[in-house]
Amino acid sequence: MPIDNPILVIGATGKIGSRVADRLADNGHPHRAVSRSTAPVFDWEDPAGWARAMEGMHSAFVTYVPDLAVPGAPEIIERFATTARAQGLRKIVLLSGRGEHGAELSEDRVRRSGLDHVIVRASWFNQNFDEGQLLPSVLSGTLALAADDRLEPFVDADDIADVAVAALLDERHTSETYEVTGPRLMTFADVAREISAASGLDVTYIPLSVEDFHAALLPVIGKDDADLLANLCAEVFDGRNEWLGDGVQRALRREPRDFADYLRTAIANGAWQQAA
Repeated sequence: MPIDNPILVIGATGKIGSRVADRLADNGHPHRAVSRSTAPVFDWEDPAGWARAMEGMHSAFVTYVPDLAVPGAPEIIERFATTARAQGLRKIVLLSGRGEHGAELSEDRVRRSGLDHVIVRASWFNQNFDEGQLLPSVLSGTLALAADDRLEPFVDADDIADVAVAALLDERHTSETYEVTGPRLMTFADVAREISAASGLDVTYIPLSVEDFHAALLPVIGKDDADLLANLCAEVFDGRNEWLGDGVQRALRREPRDFADYLRTAIANGAWQQAA
Protein backbone atom coordinates (compact mmCIF):
# COMPACT_ATOMS: atom_id res chain seq x y z
CA MET A 1 0.00 0.00 0.00
CA PRO A 2 1.42 3.43 -0.88
CA ILE A 3 2.58 5.44 2.10
CA ASP A 4 0.05 8.20 1.33
CA ASN A 5 -2.96 5.92 1.90
CA PRO A 6 -4.00 6.84 5.46
CA ILE A 7 -5.57 4.32 7.79
CA LEU A 8 -8.38 4.79 10.31
CA VAL A 9 -7.80 2.86 13.55
CA ILE A 10 -11.04 2.36 15.47
CA GLY A 11 -10.75 1.41 19.13
CA ALA A 12 -7.41 3.13 19.52
CA THR A 13 -7.48 2.90 23.33
CA GLY A 14 -8.05 -0.89 23.33
CA LYS A 15 -5.48 -3.65 23.64
CA ILE A 16 -5.34 -4.33 19.91
CA GLY A 17 -6.22 -0.92 18.47
CA SER A 18 -3.50 0.81 20.49
CA ARG A 19 -0.93 -1.70 19.28
CA VAL A 20 -2.02 -1.28 15.66
CA ALA A 21 -1.76 2.52 15.95
CA ASP A 22 1.69 2.25 17.58
CA ARG A 23 2.96 0.01 14.78
CA LEU A 24 1.68 2.34 12.08
CA ALA A 25 3.36 5.26 13.86
CA ASP A 26 6.62 3.31 14.11
CA ASN A 27 6.40 2.63 10.35
CA GLY A 28 5.76 6.30 9.66
CA HIS A 29 2.45 5.41 8.03
CA PRO A 30 -0.25 8.11 8.16
CA HIS A 31 -3.20 7.09 10.30
CA ARG A 32 -5.99 8.47 12.43
CA ALA A 33 -6.53 6.74 15.77
CA VAL A 34 -10.06 7.30 17.03
CA SER A 35 -12.26 6.42 19.99
CA ARG A 36 -14.98 8.09 22.05
CA SER A 37 -12.33 10.32 23.66
CA THR A 38 -10.56 11.59 20.51
CA ALA A 39 -11.13 14.48 18.11
CA PRO A 40 -12.76 13.61 15.82
CA VAL A 41 -14.85 11.35 18.02
CA PHE A 42 -15.77 7.86 16.94
CA ASP A 43 -18.67 6.35 18.86
CA TRP A 44 -20.45 3.19 17.69
CA GLU A 45 -23.64 4.56 19.24
CA ASP A 46 -23.49 7.78 17.16
CA PRO A 47 -23.46 6.88 13.45
CA ALA A 48 -23.90 10.55 12.53
CA GLY A 49 -20.26 11.12 13.51
CA TRP A 50 -18.72 8.24 11.60
CA ALA A 51 -18.30 10.06 8.28
CA ARG A 52 -16.22 12.82 9.83
CA ALA A 53 -13.82 10.30 11.33
CA MET A 54 -13.51 8.63 7.93
CA GLU A 55 -12.70 11.79 5.95
CA GLY A 56 -9.58 11.31 3.85
CA MET A 57 -9.03 7.71 4.93
CA HIS A 58 -8.18 4.81 2.60
CA SER A 59 -8.62 1.82 4.94
CA ALA A 60 -9.94 1.04 8.41
CA PHE A 61 -8.99 -1.32 11.21
CA VAL A 62 -12.27 -2.12 12.95
CA THR A 63 -12.86 -3.32 16.49
CA TYR A 64 -16.44 -3.28 17.70
CA VAL A 65 -17.30 -2.57 21.34
CA PRO A 66 -18.64 -4.25 23.37
CA ASP A 67 -18.44 -7.36 21.15
CA LEU A 68 -19.63 -8.59 17.77
CA ALA A 69 -21.68 -11.20 19.66
CA VAL A 70 -24.19 -8.65 20.97
CA PRO A 71 -27.61 -8.45 19.31
CA GLY A 72 -27.71 -5.87 16.53
CA ALA A 73 -23.97 -5.87 15.87
CA PRO A 74 -24.25 -7.23 12.29
CA GLU A 75 -26.62 -4.42 11.34
CA ILE A 76 -24.29 -1.82 12.85
CA ILE A 77 -21.30 -3.27 10.99
CA GLU A 78 -23.30 -3.24 7.76
CA ARG A 79 -24.17 0.44 8.30
CA PHE A 80 -20.52 1.19 9.04
CA ALA A 81 -19.39 -0.53 5.84
CA THR A 82 -21.99 1.35 3.80
CA THR A 83 -20.80 4.65 5.27
CA ALA A 84 -17.17 3.70 4.66
CA ARG A 85 -17.83 2.94 1.02
CA ALA A 86 -19.71 6.22 0.57
CA GLN A 87 -16.75 8.07 2.12
CA GLY A 88 -14.33 6.47 -0.34
CA LEU A 89 -12.66 3.90 1.88
CA ARG A 90 -11.30 0.90 0.01
CA LYS A 91 -10.56 -1.72 2.68
CA ILE A 92 -11.76 -2.95 6.07
CA VAL A 93 -9.70 -5.16 8.37
CA LEU A 94 -12.16 -6.55 10.93
CA LEU A 95 -11.15 -8.00 14.30
CA SER A 96 -13.64 -10.81 14.84
CA GLY A 97 -14.47 -13.28 17.59
CA ARG A 98 -13.32 -16.83 17.00
CA GLY A 99 -16.17 -19.32 17.31
CA GLU A 100 -18.85 -16.65 17.83
CA HIS A 101 -21.94 -17.02 15.64
CA GLY A 102 -22.80 -13.33 15.98
CA ALA A 103 -19.30 -12.36 14.89
CA GLU A 104 -19.59 -14.56 11.81
CA LEU A 105 -22.78 -12.72 10.84
CA SER A 106 -20.86 -9.44 11.01
CA GLU A 107 -18.07 -10.93 8.93
CA ASP A 108 -20.61 -11.79 6.24
CA ARG A 109 -21.84 -8.17 6.15
CA VAL A 110 -18.25 -7.01 5.57
CA ARG A 111 -17.69 -9.58 2.83
CA ARG A 112 -20.83 -8.42 1.02
CA SER A 113 -20.01 -4.71 1.38
CA GLY A 114 -18.14 -4.35 -1.89
CA LEU A 115 -15.01 -3.24 -0.01
CA ASP A 116 -11.71 -5.08 0.06
CA HIS A 117 -11.56 -6.87 3.38
CA VAL A 118 -9.53 -9.07 5.71
CA ILE A 119 -11.01 -10.94 8.69
CA VAL A 120 -8.80 -11.54 11.74
CA ARG A 121 -10.44 -14.02 14.12
CA ALA A 122 -9.15 -14.23 17.68
CA SER A 123 -10.44 -15.52 20.98
CA TRP A 124 -8.81 -15.17 24.42
CA PHE A 125 -5.80 -12.82 24.49
CA ASN A 126 -2.79 -13.53 26.70
CA GLN A 127 -2.91 -9.88 27.75
CA ASN A 128 -6.33 -10.38 29.38
CA PHE A 129 -4.37 -11.59 32.39
CA ASP A 130 -2.27 -8.45 32.93
CA GLU A 131 -4.03 -5.66 30.98
CA GLY A 132 -7.64 -6.73 30.81
CA GLN A 133 -10.65 -8.06 32.63
CA LEU A 134 -8.83 -10.93 34.31
CA LEU A 135 -6.12 -8.81 35.95
CA PRO A 136 -8.08 -8.39 39.22
CA SER A 137 -8.63 -12.15 39.32
CA VAL A 138 -4.92 -12.84 38.95
CA LEU A 139 -4.08 -10.29 41.64
CA SER A 140 -6.64 -11.88 43.98
CA GLY A 141 -5.18 -15.33 43.36
CA THR A 142 -8.38 -16.84 41.94
CA LEU A 143 -9.35 -17.30 38.31
CA ALA A 144 -13.04 -18.25 38.44
CA LEU A 145 -14.61 -18.79 35.01
CA ALA A 146 -17.30 -20.81 33.26
CA ALA A 147 -14.70 -22.55 31.10
CA ASP A 148 -14.72 -26.05 32.65
CA ASP A 149 -11.52 -27.84 31.55
CA ARG A 150 -11.78 -26.73 27.95
CA LEU A 151 -8.63 -26.15 25.96
CA GLU A 152 -8.02 -22.67 24.57
CA PRO A 153 -5.33 -21.58 22.04
CA PHE A 154 -4.50 -18.34 23.87
CA VAL A 155 -3.14 -15.78 21.41
CA ASP A 156 -0.80 -12.88 22.02
CA ALA A 157 -2.14 -9.37 21.40
CA ASP A 158 1.13 -8.43 19.72
CA ASP A 159 0.65 -11.22 17.19
CA ILE A 160 -2.90 -10.04 16.48
CA ALA A 161 -1.67 -6.49 15.94
CA ASP A 162 1.14 -7.67 13.67
CA VAL A 163 -1.34 -9.61 11.53
CA ALA A 164 -3.72 -6.64 11.39
CA VAL A 165 -0.98 -4.24 10.31
CA ALA A 166 0.25 -6.66 7.65
CA ALA A 167 -3.33 -6.96 6.38
CA LEU A 168 -3.70 -3.17 6.25
CA LEU A 169 -0.42 -2.54 4.42
CA ASP A 170 -0.08 -5.48 2.02
CA GLU A 171 -2.65 -6.23 -0.68
CA ARG A 172 -1.72 -9.92 -0.78
CA HIS A 173 -3.90 -10.42 2.31
CA THR A 174 -7.10 -9.12 0.68
CA SER A 175 -10.10 -11.46 1.12
CA GLU A 176 -8.23 -13.66 3.60
CA THR A 177 -9.69 -14.92 6.88
CA TYR A 178 -6.98 -15.50 9.45
CA GLU A 179 -7.63 -17.73 12.49
CA VAL A 180 -4.96 -16.38 14.84
CA THR A 181 -3.99 -18.54 17.81
CA GLY A 182 -1.03 -19.31 19.96
CA PRO A 183 1.12 -22.39 19.27
CA ARG A 184 -0.45 -24.71 21.88
CA LEU A 185 -3.72 -25.51 23.62
CA MET A 186 -4.05 -24.74 27.34
CA THR A 187 -6.72 -24.94 30.00
CA PHE A 188 -7.26 -22.08 32.43
CA ALA A 189 -5.78 -24.36 35.07
CA ASP A 190 -2.62 -24.55 32.93
CA VAL A 191 -2.60 -20.77 32.72
CA ALA A 192 -2.92 -20.40 36.51
CA ARG A 193 -0.04 -22.82 37.07
CA GLU A 194 2.24 -21.10 34.55
CA ILE A 195 1.51 -17.61 35.88
CA SER A 196 2.19 -18.88 39.42
CA ALA A 197 5.47 -20.53 38.46
CA ALA A 198 6.74 -17.54 36.49
CA SER A 199 5.61 -14.73 38.79
CA GLY A 200 5.80 -16.21 42.28
CA LEU A 201 2.10 -15.57 42.84
CA ASP A 202 -0.27 -18.28 44.03
CA VAL A 203 -3.03 -18.36 41.39
CA THR A 204 -5.74 -21.03 41.33
CA TYR A 205 -8.35 -21.75 38.68
CA ILE A 206 -11.90 -22.52 39.84
CA PRO A 207 -14.37 -23.70 37.18
CA LEU A 208 -17.88 -22.30 37.62
CA SER A 209 -21.21 -23.11 36.08
CA VAL A 210 -22.50 -20.48 33.65
CA GLU A 211 -25.22 -19.62 36.17
CA ASP A 212 -22.78 -19.13 39.05
CA PHE A 213 -20.43 -17.14 36.81
CA HIS A 214 -23.28 -14.84 35.80
CA ALA A 215 -24.36 -14.39 39.42
CA ALA A 216 -20.79 -13.47 40.45
CA LEU A 217 -20.50 -10.91 37.65
CA LEU A 218 -23.83 -9.15 38.24
CA PRO A 219 -22.88 -6.95 41.21
CA VAL A 220 -19.48 -6.13 39.67
CA ILE A 221 -20.22 -5.20 36.03
CA GLY A 222 -24.02 -5.02 35.77
CA LYS A 223 -26.59 -7.07 33.92
CA ASP A 224 -25.74 -6.24 30.31
CA ASP A 225 -22.04 -7.06 30.57
CA ALA A 226 -22.74 -10.06 32.81
CA ASP A 227 -25.20 -11.41 30.24
CA LEU A 228 -22.66 -10.89 27.44
CA LEU A 229 -19.76 -12.63 29.18
CA ALA A 230 -21.84 -15.51 30.50
CA ASN A 231 -23.42 -16.10 27.09
CA LEU A 232 -20.01 -15.99 25.40
CA CYS A 233 -18.64 -18.57 27.81
CA ALA A 234 -21.64 -20.82 27.22
CA GLU A 235 -21.10 -20.52 23.47
CA VAL A 236 -17.36 -20.77 22.94
CA PHE A 237 -16.41 -23.17 25.74
CA ASP A 238 -18.14 -26.14 24.15
CA GLY A 239 -15.04 -27.46 22.40
CA ARG A 240 -15.40 -25.50 19.15
CA ASN A 241 -12.12 -23.62 19.65
CA GLU A 242 -10.04 -26.57 20.79
CA TRP A 243 -7.80 -26.52 17.72
CA LEU A 244 -4.86 -24.45 16.52
CA GLY A 245 -5.21 -21.97 13.67
CA ASP A 246 -2.46 -21.04 11.25
CA GLY A 247 -3.33 -17.38 10.77
CA VAL A 248 -0.11 -16.00 12.27
CA GLN A 249 1.99 -18.39 10.20
CA ARG A 250 0.16 -17.61 6.95
CA ALA A 251 0.03 -13.86 7.43
CA LEU A 252 3.49 -13.27 8.92
CA ARG A 253 5.48 -16.33 7.82
CA ARG A 254 6.65 -16.96 11.38
CA GLU A 255 5.44 -18.91 14.39
CA PRO A 256 3.13 -17.28 16.97
CA ARG A 257 4.39 -16.30 20.39
CA ASP A 258 4.01 -18.88 23.13
CA PHE A 259 2.34 -18.15 26.46
CA ALA A 260 5.75 -18.52 28.11
CA ASP A 261 7.09 -15.73 25.87
CA TYR A 262 4.17 -13.55 26.96
CA LEU A 263 4.91 -14.27 30.63
CA ARG A 264 8.56 -13.27 30.30
CA THR A 265 7.59 -9.98 28.65
CA ALA A 266 4.79 -9.24 31.10
CA ILE A 267 7.00 -9.86 34.13
CA ALA A 268 9.83 -7.77 32.63
CA ASN A 269 7.30 -4.95 32.26
CA GLY A 270 6.26 -5.20 35.91
CA ALA A 271 3.03 -7.14 35.62
CA TRP A 272 1.49 -8.27 38.93
CA GLN A 273 4.26 -6.74 41.05
CA GLN A 274 1.72 -5.13 43.37
CA ALA A 275 0.60 -8.60 44.47
CA ALA A 276 3.98 -10.31 44.54
